[in-house]
Formats: sequence, structure tokens, C-alpha cells
Amino acid sequence: MNQSSSKQNFFVKELKETIVLLRSIPSIAVALFVVSVITMNLLANKTIYQSEYLAIDGGILVSWLSFMSMDIVTKHFGPKASTRMSIFAMLVNLLTCLIFYIVSIIPTSEDYSAFNSIIGGTWFILLSSTVAFLASAIINNVTNYLIGKIFKKNPDGKLAFITRSYVSTFIAQFFDNLIFAMMCFMLFAPIFWDGFHWTFIQCVTCSLIGAGLELMMEIVFSPIGYMITKHWKKHNIGAAYFEYINRGELNESLN
Repeated sequence: MNQSSSKQNFFVKELKETIVLLRSIPSIAVALFVVSVITMNLLANKTIYQSEYLAIDGGILVSWLSFMSMDIVTKHFGPKASTRMSIFAMLVNLLTCLIFYIVSIIPTSEDYSAFNSIIGGTWFILLSSTVAFLASAIINNVTNYLIGKIFKKNPDGKLAFITRSYVSTFIAQFFDNLIFAMMCFMLFAPIFWDGFHWTFIQCVTCSLIGAGLELMMEIVFSPIGYMITKHWKKHNIGAAYFEYINRGELNESLN
């Protein structure tokens, strides 16, 4: 088999597996996750607080939901499945941003400049948020999974769930905030926003405090996440996906 055929088969396999996965995860979980990612991207356009040592953007209000969703999916389906869902949400977000941009540039007789500036967004904010989100999603999912390996005696217990969720969320949220802040407000903003920028100290303090605030939000709602994972396991949610994966692994071992 040549290299091009091998790559094609790989992408076909990945696509089929992703389709089965998205059919297996409860639709409300996927919908809430995708909406949180899109909303987080829109709210990141606004700085809601800034001082000499601290700056916070609006995305902090919903980012906890994105990470809690990833924690739930990672616990039940695994880190690879959660990363697939994250990529899907990112693609939907990019499509949404494209639609918003097209609407914002359509000429009208009324003055919608304020509205257009909000939905049209800024390209470097979109780029920064996309890179930060993908990096933090991978960090969150892998960290969550590896911490879960520590709890061999009771991997489905509440202590295991909250430990893997809280630690992975704080670490991933910190890097999500830091990557976004440094790219957007240190690299691009000084060039395209008339010198407006955050300092490195602001980026770090924003990332730490933001991660702490987002962690507090997840702590408040984590009992719901834990109940969801228990419900999914009890009712064998995602059976079709696990069967598909097992069949694929069996075929590979036979070949």
C-alpha cells in the first residue's frame, strides 16, 4: 500500500470513528459544549476588568462549562474521544465566525457598526482563541485521563472524578488563558489596536486568577458532572462507539 492510500485510509477511519462518536455522545452534551465554545469566543472580545496586574476577558464566564464537558466525556469515552469532540466544536465555531463575518460586511441602510464590530470579530482574536483552545483541550483531556489512572481501586468514585477534574481543569485553563492572552494582547494587539496591550505580568496573573475563578465555577457544578458520568455508565451510554472501537482493534490484531 502506497503512502497516499495509507493516508486516505487513515482519514476515512478517523472520520468514521468521529461520526460514530458524535452519534453516541448524548446530543445535549455536545450541544452545550459547542455553544459554550462559540460563546466563549465571542465574549473574549471584551475585557471586563483591567488593572496594573490583572486583566480578565468575558470568556471566563462560560469557559468552565467547556472544560467540565470535556472532563465528563474524557471520563466516559476517553481522552481521544474528548479531543475529537473539541475539534468538532472548533470547526463549528470557525464556521459560525465565518457566517458572522459575512453578515457584518453586508451593506445596509441603517447604522449597525456596533453590532457588526461584535459579530464580525477580529481575526487575531479568533486565531488566538482557536490555538489556545485546541492546546488546552489536549492538555486537559490527557491530564484528566492520566490522573484517573492513579485511582486503580475505585476509578469511578467521587474522589477520583473531582481530583482528575479539578487538577486538569486548573492546569488546562491556565494554559488556555496564557496562550490566548500572550498571542492576542501581547503579540497582535499592540500592532492592530493602536498600542493597546497587556503586560506579561498581566497575562500571567490573568491566567492564574482566571484559572482559579473557572475552577471555582467547576467545583460548584461538578456534582452535576459526577451524576452525569454515573448515569452514562449505568445506562451504557455510547455502547455503539465502544463496540466500533473494539471491532477495529480486533481487526488490527488479526491483520
